[in-house]
Amino acid sequence: MSQTQGYLTTHVLDTARGIPAQGIAITLFRITDGGREQIATTVTNADGRTDAPILPVDAFATGTYELVFACGDYLRATGQAGDDPLFLDQIPLRFGMSDPDAHYHVPLLLSPYGYSTYRGS
Repeated sequence: MSQTQGYLTTHVLDTARGIPAQGIAITLFRITDGGREQIATTVTNADGRTDAPILPVDAFATGTYELVFACGDYLRATGQAGDDPLFLDQIPLRFGMSDPDAHYHVPLLLSPYGYSTYRGS
């Protein structure tokens, strides 16, 4: 059996301000029949990226995952939050990874009242 080479990265861009979103806490969960298992936590750096892959090659496995971005704290800190309760606070993105040798990149494009994602490179 060959060693897998897959890994997972993410980053967050603040589309309302046109800059990377620094300081957003991100939690990664693996989804199984038994529920959610927390795999990793990290925080975005000045480039809106994580310092290392959130799921590196040595820990990678195919399956269903969920990234949860704690955007409410960031929106409050940057003066974009609006009234409580926030329209966007915790943003979960559930996705599947089926290729054991692929680089999966799941970015979040954020504004106070909307977000989008895609499979990047």
